[in-house]
Amino acid sequence: GSIRIPASECGLVGLKPSKGRVSLGPALGESWIGGVVEGCVTRSVRDTAAVMDAISGYEPGDPNTPPLPARAYVSEVGAPVGKLRVGLLSGALLPGGLDHPEARASVAATGKLLESLGHHVEVTHPVALNDADFGDMFLAIVIAHIANDVAALEKQFSVSLSIDDIEPGNHLMAQFGNVTNVVAYLTAVGWMQAWTRKVVSWWLPRDGSQGFDVLVTPTLAGPPPKIGALSGDDSTDRIREIMQYTAQFNMTGQPAISLPLHMSADGLPMGVQFVGAPYREDLLLRLAAQLETAAPWSQRRPAVHA
Repeated sequence: GSIRIPASECGLVGLKPSKGRVSLGPALGESWIGGVVEGCVTRSVRDTAAVMDAISGYEPGDPNTPPLPARAYVSEVGAPVGKLRVGLLSGALLPGGLDHPEARASVAATGKLLESLGHHVEVTHPVALNDADFGDMFLAIVIAHIANDVAALEKQFSVSLSIDDIEPGNHLMAQFGNVTNVVAYLTAVGWMQAWTRKVVSWWLPRDGSQGFDVLVTPTLAGPPPKIGALSGDDSTDRIREIMQYTAQFNMTGQPAISLPLHMSADGLPMGVQFVGAPYREDLLLRLAAQLETAAPWSQRRPAVHA
């Protein structure tokens, strides 16, 4: 969620592209089995579309080759959206997850806005997103890659990195990653790939029936936390409580965009996330532009801002 979450906390637009849409080459093929992507945060949907046009593309040797968009992404801004099938998800998704009333309110208000624009909206989501094993399988993959990244930095700079050099959470995950065996890692990768098929079938049913176009969730499960609230000995648990809705779509490789459609009772920005079918950045940008016109955010500022 390193694009969507900063966008949510700062009242900006943040699009996470599909896996492989923006090449990580020539330095990398993929990272976190394709879960790491590059993108941008901007003030407007048009700016995001323009950046996507500039940075999207294939580099020779890339392991993933998404289909090319039918036209420039900036052409999607203002284009007709049509009537979409939209599912809403706002409650706690993972065991121990935060179920905040303001997160629920942000999705409910967005659902009403979508209905007013002519879309079909219902409270539903992919059942596989509730799988309690996701967190452990995701962590098994991530810690192995973090351990590898730390080892690469140590080799590059001929240093031994300690807890004084990197964030304590990353240091701890690297330590766990160093003792993760290959079988455990490959088990997690296989589980994640099978789980991805289950999740994506909500958009693209394998039996040929009609799926949904977009899933709407909070970007974070609550208002922006105070500085330091996610540090300390129990930081991992608190991070997992609030970050329930983003990592799943890094793993499935689907495009997802956070839009600044809500403000907390304290006047702080709260993003709403829209998740599309694989490689449907075009549809997300079209819908995002429609919502930006219906509920403009360009002049909205928190009481304290830079």
